[in-house]
Amino acid sequence: MTNQEIKALISLLDDEDQEISVHVEDKIVSLGEPVIPFLEEHWEESINPEVQKKIEDLIHKLQYESLLSRLATWRKTGGQSLIEGMWLVNTYQYPDADLAVINKTLDQIYYEAWLHIKPDMHPYDQIKALNHVLFRIYKFSANTKNFHSPANSMLHLALETQRGNPLTLCVIYLTVAQKLGLPVYGVNLPNLFILTYKKDGYQFYINVYNRGLILSKADIDSYILQLNLHPVDIFYEPCSNPDIIKRALRNLAVSFEKLNETEKATEVNKLLDALTDDSDTVLRQDAGEEENESNPENNEDDEPLE
Repeated sequence: MTNQEIKALISLLDDEDQEISVHVEDKIVSLGEPVIPFLEEHWEESINPEVQKKIEDLIHKLQYESLLSRLATWRKTGGQSLIEGMWLVNTYQYPDADLAVINKTLDQIYYEAWLHIKPDMHPYDQIKALNHVLFRIYKFSANTKNFHSPANSMLHLALETQRGNPLTLCVIYLTVAQKLGLPVYGVNLPNLFILTYKKDGYQFYINVYNRGLILSKADIDSYILQLNLHPVDIFYEPCSNPDIIKRALRNLAVSFEKLNETEKATEVNKLLDALTDDSDTVLRQDAGEEENESNPENNEDDEPLE
């Protein structure tokens, strides 16, 4: 359709005939995301609140359907970029979030860390140096006051405010660490996402939510025991990028549920379905994995990791 045809089509949203309106909306949705600028222009020109609300709903639907498709494609192509996956999660709430800005900010943190970390340093010293950069120079910290806020699942906001939940802080930490060539990966521990340093049979753990506290396997064993769970590999070993994004989506869905925003929670769970197959669900149930992070500041189960 030409620009003029698209504008003429959108103008029919003002029609009071319900049958015409429904037909027009279906046609607009079929055009996909490229029609959004035309919808935004009509919204600005309209003085009818009902039409504006209709346009807002159409824009959200178009953006949401596109996000579903992009998440599915990200997974099918291997989920190679963790930051791209987290950015896609961001775009559910913030469609204008800029991936280039996120990467630029991470590159700046990486450069600062590169000045402090040398390849010949002991792994513990490398982690302590990275802790210094992230928690003293950049002042990243746990957002304990608004732990279940949806904003805590937004990577670009965590980078802007230096506040986040365990998962977003871990994503920032492991991204910088891997840029430095450090063998640092995410670990799907129940209730608290952590990191592991693993190379050539040498392994320890990092609680980023507690300013990079270094933990041993015995600490993890004790934590699992307090949760009355059986130890399984996923509590100790590196997880994949899709696993991290699934956990981010589960966190976000629970955040909306706690705010009684059930429609948004339902939509986020549908996004999760785009990344999840039946075997994933069975595995989580067998492992006793929770559907979201608990606040370590208010959860006695997490005290050994503090």
